[in-house]
Amino acid sequence: MKYILGFLIISFISVFGVVFHFYTQVRFEAEKLIHYTPKLTTQIFDKHGKLIANMFDKENRVYAKFEEIPSRIIEALVAIEDTMFFEHRGVNLDAILRAIVKDIKARKLVEGASTLTQQLIKTMVLTREKKISRKIKEILLAFEIETILTKEEILERYLNQIYFGHGYYGIRTAAMGYFHKELDDLSLKEMAILVGLPKAPSFYDPTRNFDFAQSRANRVLIRMHSLGWINDGEFQRALEEEPIVYDETLTQNRAPYVVDKVKKDLKKILPDLKSGGYKIYLTLDLDLQFLAKEALLFSYEAIKSRDKKERYTKSLNGAFVALDNSNGDILALVGGVDYKKSHFNRATQTNRQPGSSFKPFIYQIAIDLGYSPSSPVADISRTYKYRDATNKQQTWQPKNYEKDFKGLMPLREALAHSRNLATINLVEDIGMSTLYNQLTEFYGFKNIPENLSISLGSFGISPLDLAEFYSIFASYGNKYDSRLIKSIENRYGQSKSFGINYKKITEKEQAFLTVSMLKSVVDEGTGQSVGVSGIEIAGKTGTTNDNVDAWFCGFSPTIETIAWFGNDNNTPMGRLETGSRAAGPSVKYFFKKLLKMRPNTKRRFDIPKDVIEIRIDGKKEFFTDISKPPKSKIEKTNKIIF
Repeated sequence: MKYILGFLIISFISVFGVVFHFYTQVRFEAEKLIHYTPKLTTQIFDKHGKLIANMFDKENRVYAKFEEIPSRIIEALVAIEDTMFFEHRGVNLDAILRAIVKDIKARKLVEGASTLTQQLIKTMVLTREKKISRKIKEILLAFEIETILTKEEILERYLNQIYFGHGYYGIRTAAMGYFHKELDDLSLKEMAILVGLPKAPSFYDPTRNFDFAQSRANRVLIRMHSLGWINDGEFQRALEEEPIVYDETLTQNRAPYVVDKVKKDLKKILPDLKSGGYKIYLTLDLDLQFLAKEALLFSYEAIKSRDKKERYTKSLNGAFVALDNSNGDILALVGGVDYKKSHFNRATQTNRQPGSSFKPFIYQIAIDLGYSPSSPVADISRTYKYRDATNKQQTWQPKNYEKDFKGLMPLREALAHSRNLATINLVEDIGMSTLYNQLTEFYGFKNIPENLSISLGSFGISPLDLAEFYSIFASYGNKYDSRLIKSIENRYGQSKSFGINYKKITEKEQAFLTVSMLKSVVDEGTGQSVGVSGIEIAGKTGTTNDNVDAWFCGFSPTIETIAWFGNDNNTPMGRLETGSRAAGPSVKYFFKKLLKMRPNTKRRFDIPKDVIEIRIDGKKEFFTDISKPPKSKIEKTNKIIF
């Protein structure tokens, strides 16, 4: 008896020692499960909540809290994987005994009898190798985890950690990936397919082996039915259903140039952007983004078709930007005609000369100084002599595009027909120092020349930056900083919003005078190719020397657009590829399609109440208390105040 007792004590000490030995090896591993912070996918949404892209680091995982997981999913999972889950304490001893018997008969480890808790441990902490030592560690961890975490917490971790095939981690990711549905919208059959996947994710992947996935799902349904967890009707309907399964790329990147800009803008403040599980809400309108891309391609193909031998357009590309007039929000941003061929974002990263599309800023300064749209300006030729960097005397004799001049003409006509000579003479009338100071210190232009070449837009600027300046006209006086990111929400539900920034440049009545002149550009001037029936559009063409750059900067009462085309290598596009012919049609396409897409779009520009309308020389003209009408030209003195 003494020997037996001694043997039992020694055996107990030995077993305890072995257990303690294994426990010391794994005790800290439980922390990974208790303080569960997995890598999570960051999602980018447009202004209407439509998914633009998923960004992730190796594991595509969109988290689902336990309360967001339908009870049917829990029932299906427990039915097929661990029926006694809510009764055991992490280890199912009955199942282990049955497995041991089978293992002894087979003379090898053939059945593991793992609970969901043990499966989670194998996935997160231990290897899947079939060894006694690993099994002991697994059991010890299972007991510890179940003393600290609730069953609901374990299930939440399991359903978010497990791999569901096709690159999807977590059940919410799999639901959105395979079925394009949130968890609440899944059918019973779709749930059964999902919970059947973790057993062999690649083999049961419904995008590759749909029949096997169906067969596995049916076994899940049979098990649920046999347990009485679904009735006969539910069972039969689920068996007969064949869900639609989607096979798509994991990133779902529907606006790559935009996503690249988001990454760049957030790189410093969110170093864990790809793994932090952020929800990023943009100002972008995905429908308008697709429309902008169509519009860009429309003009691109037209330009290419006119150069059949590709003598001038081998490196042709373009950019398109659309902003909300009321706040500067970016509604669309396309940085090139084909992202797959070039990731370079021409909307934000290139600096191209704006040409005559810069002229409206000169005219706005003139308007704010008291000029009016009917003020005369001299469209006459002048010759300028200057010394270059080597002190050699040079001669500059600028010309109009039409190679003629018309003498005195009103500002409205000069801008509508983009008269270079009239604009240069207007700059001289204003004074170069006055103009330069206004453009740089007040408007905020950078790197512009302090000489008369500024009249022709001879400096570099990106389409998005130019769009910010054009918001002065589109918004009736405010220069808005463009905004792409509205808010960011982290994995804990905490949110950070990004506000709207702007600077008042001029009074709305003064801005409207320039808007009315820009409307004349489209109605009767160089931008007639952009006119769309049923909606008022204002804007300005821009063409640089030798047709290297072609622009159209235009806006409706609600949306501003900037279209640019040029060769990436800065070579000419062809003699006839002007802003009107090359870039204008893309803006026309955009607004024409917009009216069909959104027929309730505002169509007419508002006239500020303090604007004065008077007929001069038989034509309607607008004035303000600053930009007064010429007394000698007034035909009717009866003022109409709007």
